[in-house]
Amino acid sequence: MSTKLRLIILSFLQFFIWGSWLITIGAYWFQTKQWSGSEFGAIFSTMGIASIFMPSLMGIVADKWMNAEKLYGILHILGGVVLCTIPMVADPSTFFWVILLNMIFYMPTLALSIAVSYSVLKRQGLDVVKDYPPIRVWGTIGFIVAMWTVSLLGFEKSASQFYIAAAAAFALGIYSFTLPACPPTAKDTPSRSLVDVLGLKSFALLRDTKMLTFFLFALLLGAALQLTNAYGDTFLHDFDKVPAYKDTFAVKYPAIIMSISQVSETLFILAIPFFLRRFGIKQVMLFSMIAWVLRFGLLAYGTPDQPGIWLIVLSCIVYGMAFDFFNISGSLFVETQTASSIRASAQGLFMMMTNGFGAVLGSSVSGVVIEKYFTAADGVTKDWHGIWLAFAAYALIIAVLFVILFKHTHNPQEVAATEHPEPLLATEV
Repeated sequence: MSTKLRLIILSFLQFFIWGSWLITIGAYWFQTKQWSGSEFGAIFSTMGIASIFMPSLMGIVADKWMNAEKLYGILHILGGVVLCTIPMVADPSTFFWVILLNMIFYMPTLALSIAVSYSVLKRQGLDVVKDYPPIRVWGTIGFIVAMWTVSLLGFEKSASQFYIAAAAAFALGIYSFTLPACPPTAKDTPSRSLVDVLGLKSFALLRDTKMLTFFLFALLLGAALQLTNAYGDTFLHDFDKVPAYKDTFAVKYPAIIMSISQVSETLFILAIPFFLRRFGIKQVMLFSMIAWVLRFGLLAYGTPDQPGIWLIVLSCIVYGMAFDFFNISGSLFVETQTASSIRASAQGLFMMMTNGFGAVLGSSVSGVVIEKYFTAADGVTKDWHGIWLAFAAYALIIAVLFVILFKHTHNPQEVAATEHPEPLLATEV
């Protein structure tokens, strides 16, 4: 088996695990368990909590004490064990802690999957920049295939989705031990301080007004991502309570409809270099925010029948721009605005703001808001039209404030690097 094919399998399974439950857990929570919205918001915050500290800690272990591929495999096997216990959980409080434990094992594997892939490619004399992106694309494909699998098997509202994820986690964990060795690269080097390890030196960037403004908007946009991940699938499932909609394709297989968002991601990635050269980083990030307004606004008026379904499909297409244009152009902004000595930790700070603090903010606050203002007295029925319009208003306010507060002048030299695009970010799906 070729090196590239082996890494394609790794990337495919890495995101197949996540795709098996990330988009459909809302349907399981609301439709099957009928637990509250405020408590559900906390579930999605677990990804952010784990992202704040676990990737850095596991990076230390892989750098100094254990082969990366072995650590990667152990984490996936432990995550698989936790996934198998989720169907046994009978109350939302315990569910939170079990999901958090699963995220503690899973989130560092996102970074380790890249570390292992880079190490294997370099040892084989291959070009990381050229050869890794086509491998990483199979991660997005794996995410989509997982969503389709769960949907077509009728497991969107079932605990069986977690067993599918667990099976993939066990398979990848065992498979990891067959990969070429990726020994610690800093085994004999002096230990860095905890400040260095956790990338805390990059917090000095927050003394600069422009960088502080950028990172605050990164946090707010990270919150927006959690809104669509958490509620998109269960929004479509709720239409099955309406006789006119219950037999439509979108209600029967909502995960398939929502997977259009991931397909759109792969297409908009290809358009980023053109947009960056033509409009500049600030404008591209603004396009992302406007796309978030459209994403939520279209969902507010979408229905599973004709012609409403096309509004939902268009919303999924717009998602690719909303997600990619800020995450990738934002990463490039950090790359061009920070000194080389702290560039890696600055990228870590960017990811911490979006996938860490942003995820916690979006998940927690949205759950409380939906529970308090958009849930009927029965505790189950939700005003989805109002929910999506509220989210759209949130994104619009961010966009307006961004135009006013973020001061940056387009410099074509800043985007020259897009002629040779960097590998995809570890947390993109």
